[in-house]
Amino acid sequence: MQAPAFSAIALPSLTSRRTRLWLLLAAGAFATVVALGHLPGWTVVADSTPGLSTPLLLAIFMAALACEYMDSSMGMGYGTTLAPLLLLAGFAPLQIVPAILISELMTGLAAGLLHQRDGNVDFLRDAQARRTVWLLALLSGVGALLAVWVAVSVSKFWLGLFISGIVVAMGVIVLATRNRQIPFHAGGIVAIGAVAAFNKGLSGGGYGPLVTAGQVVSGLSAKSAVAVTSVAESLTCLIGVLGYLAAGKSIAWGLAVPLTLGALLSVPMATLTVRRLSEATMRGLVGGVTLVLGGVALLKLFG
Repeated sequence: MQAPAFSAIALPSLTSRRTRLWLLLAAGAFATVVALGHLPGWTVVADSTPGLSTPLLLAIFMAALACEYMDSSMGMGYGTTLAPLLLLAGFAPLQIVPAILISELMTGLAAGLLHQRDGNVDFLRDAQARRTVWLLALLSGVGALLAVWVAVSVSKFWLGLFISGIVVAMGVIVLATRNRQIPFHAGGIVAIGAVAAFNKGLSGGGYGPLVTAGQVVSGLSAKSAVAVTSVAESLTCLIGVLGYLAAGKSIAWGLAVPLTLGALLSVPMATLTVRRLSEATMRGLVGGVTLVLGGVALLKLFG
């Protein structure tokens, strides 16, 4: 069916308005990060994360912006890319993981709303997309429980090899079928969602590549898959944050604040990027990024 005539006119106008607004928000967020050390009450927040200088805060902010842009436009790559960078910066895993979960919780919800606003998905009318979100979110709890059991009884090398192999296979399949329309299969969503949730519970990462590519392979459009992954991962992160708090763990708010600011700032332009790209291009990008991330995981495994 031919698209409405107004869409060709509306898109440049939307892009122009969105870009101007984004530049204003970017300037405000940048100024906020620079001024954090002088804001009332920041000392209490910074005490949870010692050693935070203004240059480091800005670096964290920019890294989160770049990584979340990729995540919100491709449905993958935020935690997988950002966590190693923060480890290299000297942060401890128990500081990094809860802070990333909080930032992903906020940005996943924001991305879902803007993907809806930009027409990349229609959660209100598309029952298939809604069911997929809830199915993936429910599988997260099951995956986490299974991960705890398996982590103490199975070699992490073989688990890593299994997961990485699936990610690479998903990337190859998405690229091979990028110009074909695949019928939707709920069973494929269940299988991939369970493996992805398990991987998230075991390693804290690898959710996006499996879930996004798995949805495309199972017949969901690439644009809808990216939007669904954002919302489902947000709900998954909520479970993770509540779990940390229930376990009595503290949140490194000095790290979580710049991560969340940077990540949120990327969302408006990322969802607009998805709107502008064709479905075939989106499938090619999702497949390519999935394949690269799976290859990197395999190299790390054997490195």
